[in-house]
Amino acid sequence: MNSSRITKIAFIGFGEVGQRFATDFREQPAISMTAFDVLFLATELRETAQARAANLGVAPMQSAENACGSADIIFSAVTADQTENVARQATAFLKSGQIFFDVNSASPETKRRAARVVNATGADYVEAAAMAPVRTPGIAVPILAGGPRSADVAERLNAMGMCITSVAQDYGRASAIKLCRSIMIKGIETLMVDCSKAVTHFGVAREVYASLGQTFPSIDWANLADAMTERVATHGVRRAAEMREAADMLREAGFNEALANAIAEAQARGAKGRNIAGA
Repeated sequence: MNSSRITKIAFIGFGEVGQRFATDFREQPAISMTAFDVLFLATELRETAQARAANLGVAPMQSAENACGSADIIFSAVTADQTENVARQATAFLKSGQIFFDVNSASPETKRRAARVVNATGADYVEAAAMAPVRTPGIAVPILAGGPRSADVAERLNAMGMCITSVAQDYGRASAIKLCRSIMIKGIETLMVDCSKAVTHFGVAREVYASLGQTFPSIDWANLADAMTERVATHGVRRAAEMREAADMLREAGFNEALANAIAEAQARGAKGRNIAGA
C-alpha cells in the first residue's frame, strides 16, 4: 500500500466494531471508507442505519461487493456465526492485493476454513482477535493477528493508530488465545449475574459480597456485579455467539463443550434487547 495515496477501507458488517473503528479512522484525511450491513437493506431500519454510517464519514453500500470493490483493506466484523459465510460469499469479488482482516470472534477451525477460501482468490486473509471491548479504546484496542501477512498488515494498520500484534504465521493461534480467555471472562460474567440476582432475591447482598471480599480482597464485588450485569445486558447476544464458537473449539479439540454452551445460554438469557456485532 502506497502511503502517499488514499487508503480505502471497507467494512462488511457495520455494528459496534465497524462504527467504533470508523469513528477513529475518519479523523485521518488519508482514509476513505465504505460499508455494507444487512440493516442497510432492512425496510424499517434502512434509513437510520445508512444515516448512521454517513454521519461517520462512511459511504453505505447496497452490497458487500460494492463496498469492497476498490478497497485496500476489508474489515469483516459480523456476528461470530456468520464468519465463514461472509468469507465464502466474499470470494465472488475479492481480488489479489486486497487484505481481508477478519476480526470476528470465531473458533480456530472456522478461521482456518475462512482463510483457505479467501486466500484462494489471491486476496490475503489475516486472522484477528480483539482482546478487549472496543467501545473505549476504539482502533487502539489490543488485537492479536495470525497468518503469513499478519506482521506486514500489523505494521500498516498500526501506523494508522491500531494496536495489532502478530502472534503466528499460521491460522488459529490468535483465535485460540482469545476464546480460551473468553471462557473465563464470559463465564465469570454469567456467574456474577446469577449471583447478583440470587443475593438480591434473598436480601443477602451485603453479607455475600463481604464474604467474597474476605476471600478475594482485591475485588469490589458489588461494583463487579453491577458492571458485569450491564455487560451481559448490553452485549449478551454477541457474547453468546462467541461462546458457541468457544464450544466448537473445545469439541474440535476433543474436550467437553457443555460448560461453554451453558455460558452461551446464560449470556443470551441476560441480554436486553437486540445487541449484535463487535469483539
